[in-house]
Amino acid sequence: MECDVGHIANPDLRTVAALARAQLNARRRGVRLRFRNPSPALMELIAFAGLEEVLPVVGRLSGEAEEREEPVGVEEEGEFADPAV
Repeated sequence: MECDVGHIANPDLRTVAALARAQLNARRRGVRLRFRNPSPALMELIAFAGLEEVLPVVGRLSGEAEEREEPVGVEEEGEFADPAV
């Protein structure tokens, strides 16, 4: 079942919690919700909460920021004389 969340103007973590509760209630009834047209802000909050697998997205609004790339070749420096912990 699809749920359009494109109308949510200013999402916060309470919004994400409400969507997660809706997903839980739907699954208890044998239905899986998919969320359509989330804003970039809602997508970021879902990712921040670690719920991308729980709150699947069907479509995205245009203007979404590009995914951030992981830094490459960044290593911490240390002394070889430092004892291992």
